[in-house]
Amino acid sequence: MKAYDTLSGAINGMRERGFTVDFNLQENCLVCHGDKFDLKDFEIVEFHRFEGDSNPSDESIVYGIESVNGVKGVLVSGYGISAEGISAEMAKKLRFSDL
Repeated sequence: MKAYDTLSGAINGMRERGFTVDFNLQENCLVCHGDKFDLKDFEIVEFHRFEGDSNPSDESIVYGIESVNGVKGVLVSGYGISAEGISAEMAKKLRFSDL
C-alpha cells in the first residue's frame, strides 16, 4: 500500500486507481448517490491515517472502499474523538479499535 503525506494526496492517488465515488457515513451504513450499503455490502480495501499538525482533534482517515457490486470509492472520516455517532458494528467494520 502506498504511503501518502497528505489527505488530499491520498484521495487523488486513490481516485487515479479507480476509487471514484464519495461515500458518506451513517450510523450503520454507507450512502452514495442515493444507494445504501449495509455492513455486509462493502469491504475496506485500504486506509490512510493523518494527524493534524497543531491540533490533535484534526485527525482524519481516508478509506478505499469497494462494494459487493463493484462500486469503488473513498470515505473520509475523523477518528478518535471525531469518530463518534456510528454504531459499534460500523466502528468494528472500519477497524477503529485497531487504529
